[in-house]
Amino acid sequence: MDPRSIIFEITETNAIANIEAAQRLIGELREHGCRFALDDFGSGFSSFHHLKHLPVDFVKIDGQFVRGMVHSSADRAIVMSINDIAHAFGKRTVAEFVENRAILELLCRCGVDYAQGYYISPPRADAMTR
Repeated sequence: MDPRSIIFEITETNAIANIEAAQRLIGELREHGCRFALDDFGSGFSSFHHLKHLPVDFVKIDGQFVRGMVHSSADRAIVMSINDIAHAFGKRTVAEFVENRAILELLCRCGVDYAQGYYISPPRADAMTR
């Protein structure tokens, strides 16, 4: 059988339970031509589930995506998607690790509500005492 005709399904929950093993297995089988589908994405104990069921007011967008959004269309798409989904749930968004003007300008264009990071202001000890 041609390995390119085989598509393995792995659930998001199982993949993240041991992400290193999942990455290794997927990588090895992809070398042979097999493909993979991420099943049940956004269900169970995923971030989407938490966002839907936790009564939070703000969603902080992980800085690893924010940092890369100037040079990576994938990171930019992730930031925009998180922002759109959070807004659909009535939550405000905060982008972490805003380190330069280019990132801030992109965040403004994407409609992110707030920014936090060294470009805005370094952490201040006096802010902790208020």
